[in-house]
Amino acid sequence: MVVKSELKLIKNLQQKKYRNEYGLFVMEGKKAVEELLESGFKVYKLFSTGQELEGSGMYEVDRITIKELKQLSSLKNPNGILGVFYKNSISMVNSAGWMVALDSVQDPGNLGTIIRLCDWFGIETLICSKETVDCYNPKVLQATMGSIARVDIHYLDLGDFLESTGLPVFGTFMDGENIHYIELPRKRYFGFGK
Repeated sequence: MVVKSELKLIKNLQQKKYRNEYGLFVMEGKKAVEELLESGFKVYKLFSTGQELEGSGMYEVDRITIKELKQLSSLKNPNGILGVFYKNSISMVNSAGWMVALDSVQDPGNLGTIIRLCDWFGIETLICSKETVDCYNPKVLQATMGSIARVDIHYLDLGDFLESTGLPVFGTFMDGENIHYIELPRKRYFGFGK
């Protein structure tokens, strides 16, 4: 059974100010929760309506009813498992390899898809301007489908950061050169805007 204080906390985590205040976020769905567990995200609390999590013997899982899950969930049709995790605290930007920089991306679904694509293409570092939507927004997390576990995301003053690196920056443009026909340096940034 979910106690009233837990219900309030988890519902509040749908808002950025509370995610920042408590350093927590909510991930929903069996596959996505398992991805975070495997990647080493620190668990605050796990809830399940009866589905088993892989390696769940390592974690305490609170059994709840479907009605309770619907109270906790931000989804219209919750899917059985909900995890509350501590936000990652990544301090240093890993500048090895490819990086993607985003400027003022506001749509949560778009950011989630970009995170998923970074994961798919092996891009481990994503640099976001401070005006970009919060990566722990529930809609972003759903769109990542667990890929947030493998991409380091940093929110920085984008102009200052890119200038300080001294590395070449490539942008995406409809009338630009085809990326398949140009030779790119080993370390570089790809920039995308709103």
